[in-house]
Amino acid sequence: MARDYAARCPVSPVTNTWLVAAVIILAAQGVDAQKVRVEEEVEAYPQASVDLRCQFIDGGGLTKLTQVSWIWEPIDGQRDNIAVFHPVYGQSFPNLSFKDRVMFLQNNLENPSIRISNLTMSDAGRYTCEYATYPTGNEQGTTTLIMLAKPKNSAGVVTVQAGTKSVVVARCEAADGKPAATIKWLASVGGNHSTSTTNGPDGTVTVRSEYRLVPTATDNDREVTCLVEQRTQERPWVHVLKLSVEYPPSVSIEGYDSNWYVGRSDAVLLCLANANPAPTTITWTSASGSLPETVVVEDNKLTVRKVDDAVNTTFICEVKNKHGASRHQLTTFVIEEERKLIQGSSTGVIVGSVLGALIFVGLIIGLIFLFLKLHRDGEGPPKHKPPPPVKAGSSTEMLNKPSEPPTVTETAPLSPGEVYYEPTGGEPVTNLDDESTGALNGGAPPVLDNSAAGGHHGNDLESSNHEPPAANISRGESFVSPAMYV
Repeated sequence: MARDYAARCPVSPVTNTWLVAAVIILAAQGVDAQKVRVEEEVEAYPQASVDLRCQFIDGGGLTKLTQVSWIWEPIDGQRDNIAVFHPVYGQSFPNLSFKDRVMFLQNNLENPSIRISNLTMSDAGRYTCEYATYPTGNEQGTTTLIMLAKPKNSAGVVTVQAGTKSVVVARCEAADGKPAATIKWLASVGGNHSTSTTNGPDGTVTVRSEYRLVPTATDNDREVTCLVEQRTQERPWVHVLKLSVEYPPSVSIEGYDSNWYVGRSDAVLLCLANANPAPTTITWTSASGSLPETVVVEDNKLTVRKVDDAVNTTFICEVKNKHGASRHQLTTFVIEEERKLIQGSSTGVIVGSVLGALIFVGLIIGLIFLFLKLHRDGEGPPKHKPPPPVKAGSSTEMLNKPSEPPTVTETAPLSPGEVYYEPTGGEPVTNLDDESTGALNGGAPPVLDNSAAGGHHGNDLESSNHEPPAANISRGESFVSPAMYV
């Protein structure tokens, strides 16, 4: 809508010039009107002093100064004159609460700065330096005095008893500070905290914080840390606390080594108690009631002067504090002869040596087996399958015709002692058996090599009249090279 109005009603350049000039004039008047120069805000502490500065600025020298006054405003609506200076009548301090605490630093109207000593928190507020002038009337400037107060920090633990309910175990306080402090907790125990504030009549604030948890015996002596942060402190205030949790005793008996033999002297048992506060009484008894005559008790220490069958019993230690009592018992057994105990350190050395030797022997055996395995693998049979037999004189033909089926020659069985030759020119083979030869040859009948016949070794192989008939060999049957008659 504003844009539409601006579009419908454009401002002329002349109007713009007048507007700029008006702004400059108003600014100049504002600057010229601020003739009393003061500090906007100052800070001070109780028991200290503060200087409130004031100066009248008159560029043209046309203003006549009649009187200057300092007016204190602790709250809105309340104005009290605390200091007045007149060039003829001198100084005046009408407010009794500032009497003897306020003074003019210079005795003139142009610089009527004052100093307030022995400050209190209630001195905070606005302080106005006001001039009575002619012909412009009164001129003034205001300074706000902020009173700061360092808090009084403290922290402490609360002694509690172990239980099942959440209770306050530590407190931290930052008292009479301004502005209010901030309290933080650092703790390794599981718990939580709550914080409250109280305003004082002089404007200070007291902050209190409580740390709570469900206390157990293990929480005793554990640490929690209180941190206080506040504007007036250069660094956080830190205080470490150790929790105090009380609990009834827990008892144990130590010292029995299972080697109480007849005649042993000065066997000792110790009664150990964990309690807060410390135990008030420690009592030794036995299962039979009274202690044997050879037993001597001193506080938590029980000593058997000489071991005999009388101390073959159960010893009982009872401990008490203000939160309760607890007991523990131990049964001792008397043996006839002393047990020879091997020192723990020697035993460890022996066991370590044996284990080391076993490991070394195992490594040697493993290396030997590995060497033998590699050696056997190097001398073993070839891993590849040998090629099938090739017909003598026809290797090229067989390689060129791999799909030609093998052939066998029908021959009469050989009688024992007869000899046949392989067509490949191999060594002669004699039939040693009559029936078993076929079985030894994989189930195929024996074949003859006619290359051994007189005068027919070369020619008969090439003769078509003596070519054995071809036979198809089914899967699973033995393959035998063609044979020649002898």
